[in-house]
Amino acid sequence: MIKGKSPFPFETIALALAFSPRLEALIAETRRLQLLFGCRVVFIHVGKKTSEKQRQLSEYLNRAEFSDANSKIYWEQGVLVDAITRVCKLEVVDLLLLGALQKENALAYYMGTVSRDISRKAKCSVLLLTEPHVQPIGFKRVVVNGHEHPKTIHTLNTAIYWSNHEGSDEVSVVTEVDVPVLSMSLADDASAGEMQQLRDQLLLQEEIRHQELRASLIDSNIPVTFSTISGRSGHSLGQFARSHKADLLAVNSPDHSLSIFDRIFTHDIEYLLSDLPCNLLIVHSRINDSTDLSDESDN
Repeated sequence: MIKGKSPFPFETIALALAFSPRLEALIAETRRLQLLFGCRVVFIHVGKKTSEKQRQLSEYLNRAEFSDANSKIYWEQGVLVDAITRVCKLEVVDLLLLGALQKENALAYYMGTVSRDISRKAKCSVLLLTEPHVQPIGFKRVVVNGHEHPKTIHTLNTAIYWSNHEGSDEVSVVTEVDVPVLSMSLADDASAGEMQQLRDQLLLQEEIRHQELRASLIDSNIPVTFSTISGRSGHSLGQFARSHKADLLAVNSPDHSLSIFDRIFTHDIEYLLSDLPCNLLIVHSRINDSTDLSDESDN
């Protein structure tokens, strides 16, 4: 049921919850999205089920007008990431919400660590909410990573689908070009004119690719703009999102599991997860081709 399933519409969303100070706000954000997309909701808690937890959760759920008719609760045991992804697979979740998750009986929050693992193991999109509110507000300014990859069109269309429902003000598609790195392929004695020619050629290639992307977009009620920026992958994208006061940044899901090389040569998503500029939507397009190197055996 999951393999090959479109990343949108969002028919089922899930909230992985911990009993942190942000719990009520995360539940309120989940309710907003349920009403926005008209979807069913699954709540997942990994840890010991106690009467106090049940009381607190029931209070927040009732306050947000959740009931047995429009939501479902899983109380799970075991390894946190494995338990969350298992329920998401079982319930065919399209979007998983994460806030400030924490280990049972531990004080330190570790959303970044968990989100890294989940973004690679989950067969659904993941939304990292940086500042959830008890009185939620919409995402008006949306930025999408325009990285050249077969997944990008799915990510872009998912962002437009979201923005159409949200009534966003704009969707900005941004492609990063690391000119200094590419320039290293030229001879050491390359002239300034040759360097400029390389930059112009890269910009022209990106403009042509942007036109091809635009031709594949779903209908949008929101203005969609394309731009190319220079800088390190992930780093400059985060700076762009922060400087433009984006409410939501959408990126492709990672292609593969982390290795020692990923720790040495940081990927764009590693930069973003280490310093989130805003709410981050990691879109799992669920495409089935050789470009997705993740393990598909559990689809």
